[in-house]
Amino acid sequence: MSSESIVEAVRQLQICDACRYCEGYCAVFPALHRKRAFADGDITQIANLCHNCRGCYYACQFTEPHEFNLNLPGILARVRQESWQDLTAPSGLARLFHSHGTALAATVVIAFATMIWAAKAIGSTGGEGFYAVLSHNAMVAIFLPAFVMPLVLMAVGLRNYWRRVGGIPIRVTDLTWAFSQAATMRNLSGGHGDGCNFEDEDRFSHTRRNAHHATMYGFLLCFTSTSVATIMHYAFDMPAPYPLFSLPKILGLVGGVLLCLGTLVLVMLKLNSSRDLGDARVWGGEMAFVVLLFVVSASGLVLYAGGDSAWLTELLAFHLGAVLAFFLLTPFSKMAHGFYRLAALTREAQLRR
Repeated sequence: MSSESIVEAVRQLQICDACRYCEGYCAVFPALHRKRAFADGDITQIANLCHNCRGCYYACQFTEPHEFNLNLPGILARVRQESWQDLTAPSGLARLFHSHGTALAATVVIAFATMIWAAKAIGSTGGEGFYAVLSHNAMVAIFLPAFVMPLVLMAVGLRNYWRRVGGIPIRVTDLTWAFSQAATMRNLSGGHGDGCNFEDEDRFSHTRRNAHHATMYGFLLCFTSTSVATIMHYAFDMPAPYPLFSLPKILGLVGGVLLCLGTLVLVMLKLNSSRDLGDARVWGGEMAFVVLLFVVSASGLVLYAGGDSAWLTELLAFHLGAVLAFFLLTPFSKMAHGFYRLAALTREAQLRR
């Protein structure tokens, strides 16, 4: 049985399909116009193609106070959110994060930071730098399961998504097209190329697209920094700490700055935007996710700057607590949207053949 959100999305999409005024705005509308009738999987796929740029809402002649009362960005946001929650296990934790995200994230960060701070006495082996606080083996024992478990949960959710939307075996060309769309964030440029009007209906801007770019590439650079350091440690017997002009440090510093700037701009945009054009029920959870990303990057930069201070133990404990919270909450936070959107773009590539 279809949910209320699916039923309402079908009603609005059928009107959009008849109108076709927004045909060139983003990937949603070519996908929409291929259909005359919509199954639940079709609605889930279309919802996850939507980047919530809101251009179609401000261009629409059938929004409130018209009797059709269309709000396509809002209803697709609800469907998208419900799909992530339903497809993720355990779904109850996803609902909890999006209804009480700030409190949950803060509690997890503080709990893990306290645990790591307390573990100093048993984890340190007198190493250099951060390893003087917590040994390398202790860090691996803590963070390896925290990294692998969310990936497993995400893989299960994506498998469920792929089945729901009727996905078929993936070709390399499907992934190439999907990654190119994600890398350029083309669907945030607006149908006219002037950007979207996420925060102001009369002002088109690439600000949101640029902020997403900074956030995404900042995160990828930080992840690459950690990966390079791991390879240097195990493959070349070059353990940390590393000097400033080493590859891990350069990648991490540039990535951390980009991540801080991107998340700060996203917070400001979100504060200035209309909640009614997204899923207002989970506004707090979405904001908590962005703030948590900022805390991870900012605490990492502060830790680097204060690495020789008397507060090293506390700074390291807080940063590692934030990182650990981020990893463990990834399948249940809005971080999941990147994975599902990439899956949706891959499916769209198949349907465009």
